[in-house]
Amino acid sequence: MRPGRGEVWDRLGAPTEQVGSVNDPRTREEHGVTWNEQWVYLGDDGKTVERIVLWLRYDLVGVFRIKPDGSAERESFGTES
Repeated sequence: MRPGRGEVWDRLGAPTEQVGSVNDPRTREEHGVTWNEQWVYLGDDGKTVERIVLWLRYDLVGVFRIKPDGSAERESFGTES
């Protein structure tokens, strides 16, 4: 079973920014997954993106650590696929 929105919120805290929403019909593809909502977590400097969490409706589709060069590395976060 995939972690739900509440569990992700509890583990990572509130996102700094959000792109899209759970009800947004537009989907995007990034890092090999299709998503319609993105939670963005900025670093201590308030500018650098450290992590993104991607959702497709209510389903967690990926948690990614953003590297200094802008590339992304998928984080193990439960059993999302």
